[in-house]
Amino acid sequence: MPIKTPICDFGQAAKSFELKSTNNKIINLNDVIGENGTLIMFICNHCPYVIAVIKDIIEDYKDLKKLGIKAVAISSNDTINYPEDSFDKMIKFHKDHNFNFPYLIDETQEIAKSYGAVCTPDFFGYNKNLELQYRGRIRELKNLKPIKSGESDLFKAMKQIAKTGNGPKDQIPSMGCGIKWSDN
Repeated sequence: MPIKTPICDFGQAAKSFELKSTNNKIINLNDVIGENGTLIMFICNHCPYVIAVIKDIIEDYKDLKKLGIKAVAISSNDTINYPEDSFDKMIKFHKDHNFNFPYLIDETQEIAKSYGAVCTPDFFGYNKNLELQYRGRIRELKNLKPIKSGESDLFKAMKQIAKTGNGPKDQIPSMGCGIKWSDN
C-alpha cells in the first residue's frame, strides 16, 4: 500500500546533516545549498516508485541546476533487513543511473526522522533561505509509469521557488514505499 507525503509545512527550516556519499566523501547541508534553492530527496535503490521516476529526477535536475538549485538524494532504509539498499548497491544505483547530484547514506536514520520523511521518493524543496516550500510529487504515475505532460510538478515548483522564493500553494503529495525503519 503506497504511503503519501503530508502537506507541506511552509517555512520549516532545513535540518543539518553530515553523511557519507557514494563517492566516499562526507557531505553536509552547506555543501548542497543552491543560490536559488535546494532540493533534498529521500529515495532508495529498490522502490518501484523511485525506479519509475529516477530518469525524470535526473533530467529535471539538469535544468534545475541552470536555475541555481542544488540537489542531494539520501537513502535512509534499513540495510540489514533490506540488503538491496546497502551502500554497495547505492554506489551501483548511482553509477547505473548517472546521478548528477550526491547520493548519501543515512545509516542511523536520524536524518530521515529529523526531516519527517515518510516514503521514497519524498521531495523537500527549499528556497534560498532554506525554508521549505515544496513537499509534493515529481509527476503523476499510472501503473508505475510516469505520465509525461510537459514539465513535472517538481520542476515547476522548484522553478517557481527559484524565481519567487515561494512554492505553489496547491501541491499533490508524493507517493511511494514507506521508509524501511530499523528495529533498533
